[in-house]
Amino acid sequence: MTDIKNDYKYQPGFGNHFSSEALPDALPKGQNTPQVCPYGLYAEQLSGTAFTVDRKHNERTWLYRVRPSVCHTPFEPFHKKTQLVGNYTDEANVSVTPNQLRWSPFDLPTEPTDFVEGLHSIAGAGDVGVKHGMAVLIYAANKSMEDTAFQNSDGDFLIVPQQGRLDITTEFGKIMVHPNEICVIQRGIRFSVALPDGPSRGYICEVFNGTWTIPDLGPIGANGLANPRDFQTPIAAFSQEEKPFRMVNKYGGRLFTAKQNHTPFDVVAWHGNYAPYKYNLALFNTINSVSFDHIDPSIFTVLTCKSEKPGVAIADFVIFPPRWSVQENTFRPPYFHRNCMSEFMGLIHGTYEAKQGGFVPGGASLHSMMTPHGPDAPTFAKASVDELKPMYIAKGTQAFMFESSMQLQPTHWALEESGKVQHDYYQAWQGLKSNFDPNWKLAQP
Repeated sequence: MTDIKNDYKYQPGFGNHFSSEALPDALPKGQNTPQVCPYGLYAEQLSGTAFTVDRKHNERTWLYRVRPSVCHTPFEPFHKKTQLVGNYTDEANVSVTPNQLRWSPFDLPTEPTDFVEGLHSIAGAGDVGVKHGMAVLIYAANKSMEDTAFQNSDGDFLIVPQQGRLDITTEFGKIMVHPNEICVIQRGIRFSVALPDGPSRGYICEVFNGTWTIPDLGPIGANGLANPRDFQTPIAAFSQEEKPFRMVNKYGGRLFTAKQNHTPFDVVAWHGNYAPYKYNLALFNTINSVSFDHIDPSIFTVLTCKSEKPGVAIADFVIFPPRWSVQENTFRPPYFHRNCMSEFMGLIHGTYEAKQGGFVPGGASLHSMMTPHGPDAPTFAKASVDELKPMYIAKGTQAFMFESSMQLQPTHWALEESGKVQHDYYQAWQGLKSNFDPNWKLAQP
């Protein structure tokens, strides 16, 4: 076999211990490191957690490959200037502002730019060097990664395509990710991104500690939200290509490159619970109020990265999918809010129900810790008089939120160099006039 098969087959399930072979009997029987592996392969463990983490949370995978991943030259600094940040506590990298922020769609590149070169840090908190914090990035690319692989040593990527599919080759197999799907690629996993639809853009949430998991359901019961069976992990596929290959490593918020003379995608078989996966957001089982009041958006959580404090997330990935709205005597759009969490929102397609304009696909907004936000004036006026009949809302729309317990600081690139900040965003609420009536009385039944 010389080329990875392009069949995009997957194993269903979330958090499973998976096993996959591209050749029969490539996995050793009854042990992980026999003296000689089947087919003359090398055994290599990829550890996502410390060896001594309790079994419930321990993550690792055994890879059986043509060559071990150590076969490369020393890493050297990346040859191009990047817009990546690793330390969000350093004001040389970020700005501190309590203001509401909104960005117009980020530009697609005009010069040849692949996925790695198109990464830009938007906002974050913490420091990758101490493995604590999270970050929001965007990618904007117009060419496929050629003879190049990328690994993120700083954290786990949750990738949200907005424009164009991502054809991702990983050490574990191939994944095709469409807009309105997401993909999680954990720390250290090598991958390459091709762009079958041409120019592509999207969002990324990176967590420096912890890992993404599906949320607990509590009194919802055993079923609902993102069901485990709908997550898809690739099956093993491998190549034996012998040609110059470039490895790019994001380490400490910086990029480094190394060379090797063969493909890194030579894993013939693997087994474990530390593996990339994708999920189709259209499969989300939405929960909502069927009586009164606008329920907190946590009911729309797809994935969460838990902190050490129960109920408080390093990051949540929340969506606002098409759904029925049936509440009686209720202001149905999102309420006005000041939050102890930070809220970064993006729009994959359509029109978000809480904003009449300005928030468009490919753009974003950030309402950081305790920054007031809510529906704009036209939305408030309309929702205050709408007939409260059952309505199917957000049809043709998919907005999402990266929510974090951390105070997110925007990067200098996001605030200044991108040229996409909507400086008049605050005007969205200036039309909210006083409706106070001191003579108001409760209507008698």
